[in-house]
Amino acid sequence: MSLQIELSGVNKYYGAFHALKNIDLAIEDGTFVALVGPSGCGKSTLLRSLAGLETISGGDMRIAGQLMNNVPPRKRDVAMVFQSYALYPHMTVEQNLTYSLRIRGIKKAEARKAAAEVAETTGLSQLMGRYPRELSGGQRQRVAMSRAIIRHPKAFLFDEPLSNLDAALRVHMRKEIRSLHDRLHATFVYVTHDQIEAMTMADHVVVMKDGVIEQQGAPLDLYDKPANKFVAGFIGSPAMNFVPAIAAEDGRSLVLDFGTIRQPLAISQTLKPGQKVHAGIRPEHIVVVGQGQGSFDVPIGFVESTGSSTFISAATLPELTIVETGRDKVRAGDIIGLSIKPEQVHLFDAATDRRIGEI
Repeated sequence: MSLQIELSGVNKYYGAFHALKNIDLAIEDGTFVALVGPSGCGKSTLLRSLAGLETISGGDMRIAGQLMNNVPPRKRDVAMVFQSYALYPHMTVEQNLTYSLRIRGIKKAEARKAAAEVAETTGLSQLMGRYPRELSGGQRQRVAMSRAIIRHPKAFLFDEPLSNLDAALRVHMRKEIRSLHDRLHATFVYVTHDQIEAMTMADHVVVMKDGVIEQQGAPLDLYDKPANKFVAGFIGSPAMNFVPAIAAEDGRSLVLDFGTIRQPLAISQTLKPGQKVHAGIRPEHIVVVGQGQGSFDVPIGFVESTGSSTFISAATLPELTIVETGRDKVRAGDIIGLSIKPEQVHLFDAATDRRIGEI
């Protein structure tokens, strides 16, 4: 499969502020890539740079093999879908869809035919005569996507397109966008701060922080083997638990530091005695057992039930979050045992935050 987008050593400065730092990214044709990270990490700047709305300060940017460093936005042949929809309010759905074709000199009948075909794909056929003000948020986003599709661009760029929608509609639109990608077999670059969106929609996830790519790869690879403490804490919901610890004399167990409490915990790796680490444990990898029957005992501080799951917060410092499937009958104040398998403990160097072990 050929590369559709290739970034080599891309930098972006705003005055003295270094927004993008030596970005290297290769995206194969037809891949769905999600750029994810906290606000201010550089993901939207990177997307806008791809679109030509920002000028990079250094490095090379290629789309379909062509160098794009100094190519204006209108000549890059990419389509951008914004979170604000950016529809023309005085135009009907059909007019919004055909506008880009009409200004390129395509005949009206041909443009209308193309719009009808795209509308059938995106479920807008019954809405072609309506104006944006007469549409729901989800319908407006479908119009925005349809307007991008009709151009047959080299890549689709999505800038947090679902952030203005309610929770239920976001879930629905996630499925629609992924289904659209599977039908078009096009290259999608999708910016979001929501790691659940990234994990459920993308083939390839790029995690960014402070203008740097911290890690990239298949969603479950990032989940199973995060490269550092930041990625481990960002990917996964609820977030991974982190407990400061020190390797015991045998090197095959840790002593977890809960402030006034020290707890031993077996690990599957061998460390240097006395080595300081952070033990990362995902909430769903902690099993509640009877007092004295697990890896160690903790008091319960808080319990929340959603019906299908129970979220337990241990009254420890740092606090441990545990997720149990179904309805657990434990209550705040109870003492419970926690069972943790050694192979499910992630280890991060206390000084560098880098993962200890294979990635």
